[in-house]
Amino acid sequence: MDINPYRRQGQMETMQPYFYTESIFEFKYLLYDDNLKMIIINSWKYLVNADKIKIYGFVIMPNHIHLIWNMLDLNGNESPAGSFAKFTAHEFKKYLKLNKPGELSKYVSKKADRSFQFWKRDPLAIILSSEKSFLQKLNYIHNNPVAEKWKLAIKPEDYKWSSAKFYESGIDEFKIITDYRL
Repeated sequence: MDINPYRRQGQMETMQPYFYTESIFEFKYLLYDDNLKMIIINSWKYLVNADKIKIYGFVIMPNHIHLIWNMLDLNGNESPAGSFAKFTAHEFKKYLKLNKPGELSKYVSKKADRSFQFWKRDPLAIILSSEKSFLQKLNYIHNNPVAEKWKLAIKPEDYKWSSAKFYESGIDEFKIITDYRL
């Protein structure tokens, strides 16, 4: 039986590393604001400290995020990925309403089940079944900010919103990384 390596967020299995990509709706550059990046970090920190996830690598880009993570346990009745998306969307809305009300209008939804939409539906989740694929995705994540399209840093480890600094120097500024080498 073939196992489909691509999963929807609610279909990720526990104790299996995934390369995960979540994008802002219509690829808008919402995440240029460092306060919104911190909402993401704080959500991950909560899930890590509650033993719901392990994060091995990440990057927060202006319009998307990449992660290598394991789901460890449900967060109540929902997957940690679902909790992450829901919590961050609510916090984005609160932040924009208070600080950038004109920006909030860009995320008004015409869908019946929501007033606003910040994340695209169905993020990408790919099982990393070999060390080679794991390291390839980790390298991709770390090099994303220095790519020609973005030019957010000169060296991967200089970009604050990534795990590259951790793997270069051992410094985990946000206290959310689990070293894959252990």
